[in-house]
Amino acid sequence: MMRRDASLIATWLERAQRYRYSLWTLVAPPSIWAAHFLFCYVFAAIHCAKAGRLAGLAAIGVEIGLATVTALGLVGICAFVAWAQSRVEGDPPPHHESTDEDRVRFLGVAGLLLAGLSAVAIVFTALPAALIGDCR
Repeated sequence: MMRRDASLIATWLERAQRYRYSLWTLVAPPSIWAAHFLFCYVFAAIHCAKAGRLAGLAAIGVEIGLATVTALGLVGICAFVAWAQSRVEGDPPPHHESTDEDRVRFLGVAGLLLAGLSAVAIVFTALPAALIGDCR
């Protein structure tokens, strides 16, 4: 079982490293966060407008929780691809030369950091729904 899992991870790593010149790992995580932010706040605003000022936010907690888990999963996939790009073989850091491998590794590291920042932003976007009791 362990050998099968290792070969599966190696296959995924190889596929992710094929996206060598893709900027999606830089664009997708902040876009996912923006979509999550928009969904959470518009969904809460519609709920509060329909239910009134004293309505509780517990009724929409499940939907916001599912949106948060989905967004974090998508950002996790982007982070895995960025991590795989940063692991392209070549010279050790710093990656400041103008070779193709150094560009890919630099974009991979930048994408990985951006995915981490976006994951933190997604969690902080969902916190008000968990911590605030009503629509006031």
